Amino acid sequence: MANEAPVGNPGVVGLAGFGITTMLLQFHNVGWCGVGPIVSMGFVFGGLAQLIAGYQEFKCGNNFGYSAFVSYGAFWISLGVIFMLNHFNIYHASTTDVGWFLVAWTIYTAILWIPAMRIHGAMATTFTLLLIGFILLDLAHFGYPSLTKVAGYELMLCAASALYMMAHVIYAQVFGRDVLPVGDPWIKPKE
Repeated sequence: MANEAPVGNPGVVGLAGFGITTMLLQFHNVGWCGVGPIVSMGFVFGGLAQLIAGYQEFKCGNNFGYSAFVSYGAFWISLGVIFMLNHFNIYHASTTDVGWFLVAWTIYTAILWIPAMRIHGAMATTFTLLLIGFILLDLAHFGYPSLTKVAGYELMLCAASALYMMAHVIYAQVFGRDVLPVGDPWIKPKE
């Protein structure tokens, strides 16, 4: 075992795919860009790259990363499919339909939010912001459309937090020390 070559951390790709695709969708939600780039990113980087990262997390024995990256990768591919089906008028998902889609993801995110608070502060922050963002988007799709922009700006912070965690892992390896601290877990182990 001691002579095994070191392996890369799949989280750096998963976090980048999540962070950049989430950021791009929020640029759309606040009105800065159209939906085309989101569909492309959703299929390739937010979707496929996160799926691959998640399957690599499985090999590392990390159930949290495995579940999160594979699931959110599937989220991005699903959202891209919804956008395409609507665009080509194959099957139209109404605002309420998308709202229920988001409610399901809110529930999933709430489940992961608890263990995220046990990992470290940056993970807890990212999942707290993600959960708040999903709740805002749920409300936006069920009668409060002005909250879409609020969610957009709030989820930009979530995306930045995910990218910070990615940078933390890369910088720690490159510089051989903790350059970007991630903070203590919010839920500490029992002593």
